[in-house]
Amino acid sequence: MKIRPLTIEGAYEITPVQHRDPRGVFLEWYRADAAEAGHGYPLELAQANISVSARDVVRGIHFADVPPGQAKYVTCVAGSVVDVVVDIRVGSPTFGQWEAVPLDDVDRRAVHLAEGLGHGFCVLSEQATLTYLCSTGYNPSREHTIHPLDPDLGIKWPVGDPILSARDEAAPSFAEVRAAGALPDYEICRAYVNSRGTSGEW
Repeated sequence: MKIRPLTIEGAYEITPVQHRDPRGVFLEWYRADAAEAGHGYPLELAQANISVSARDVVRGIHFADVPPGQAKYVTCVAGSVVDVVVDIRVGSPTFGQWEAVPLDDVDRRAVHLAEGLGHGFCVLSEQATLTYLCSTGYNPSREHTIHPLDPDLGIKWPVGDPILSARDEAAPSFAEVRAAGALPDYEICRAYVNSRGTSGEW
């Protein structure tokens, strides 16, 4: 598999090698040793999620308190989405920036994002199924949202009329979350991630 760092530190795009024959296709969509070799740390798996969403659904922007935060390894096993990583870590060189990666059931790319980064996606196909590998279990007392359509973030969602959950629709703005002191701190996130690395660091 090919691992490419995104412009946001701690986020990576993974492109697997697909083996095709008349029976179908086989691929390794996650390998701990490849992750460690590619960016210094494997994913500590604590929970696996499946999300099924209709066309034009936008989910996000979600993040968790660090430590322990929640690293995610996301891929689209059916359909097509645009996956978005947002740097919400106060003090980061790319604070406030976002990057989009297309995920689908053709190229079967994945996104691995470290603890402290914001995450969201929008659905381009009639329906899409995403799988998440997560480093920690869901803890609602430590989970936060930022409104995905906040103009201060300026995310260019490629949908005309986004469909949001009630939770995301009611989410505070980026500025409000920052003013409340709820955003992760870059140096704390960096130190936490590097404390678990075995072959390198950011």
